[in-house]
Amino acid sequence: MLEDPSSLIAVVLRWGHIMFGIVWLGQLFFFNLINIPFQRDLPDDVKLIVNPKLLLRVHYWFRMGAMYTFVFGWLLFGYKYGHQHLLMHNGELTNRGIWMLFGSLVGSIMWFNVWFVIWPRQRALLGGLISGKPPENAAQLALTAGRTSRFNLFASGPMLFGMIVPNNYPGLTPVAILAAIFVGVGFWFGIIKRSFKVKTEI
Repeated sequence: MLEDPSSLIAVVLRWGHIMFGIVWLGQLFFFNLINIPFQRDLPDDVKLIVNPKLLLRVHYWFRMGAMYTFVFGWLLFGYKYGHQHLLMHNGELTNRGIWMLFGSLVGSIMWFNVWFVIWPRQRALLGGLISGKPPENAAQLALTAGRTSRFNLFASGPMLFGMIVPNNYPGLTPVAILAAIFVGVGFWFGIIKRSFKVKTEI
């Protein structure tokens, strides 16, 4: 491996991108599939005890996972598609490059949402919970954060298609991106509905 530094660099960047991606998406799935149904049944006095310590920890890994996935992802993209010239062929974008640009764009929107939409609002809500002085617009903050988190959940399906296709089936045409969006988003519609039906008793 050491005699092939080019491949080693790609492996390290890909490993970092995948590992932090698991951390990030794991928290995203926790929020939408477990925490939302759980919070609906949690008494307000219990929320005061449970949520600050629980959600601040989750949000830390949520933010850090998003940031490092974003950084490693664009470093990997620059190395593979820029340095190794996989983006263009004969002056045209390759199908592989189109898929990767699609996945990278969706992932970058998701990263932006985490850092500049979801977290600022959750920080204000959690700060108000801890201090006992919730912000006056708490309902609107929670609504925006929740909707944006749900958008990210739906977007993660098509985004993962964009990441997987280039290395496994690079011959797919750009038209197939529409199918990836349909299947990826549709998958999460079904999973979300199921999340509210999971039995919490034996």
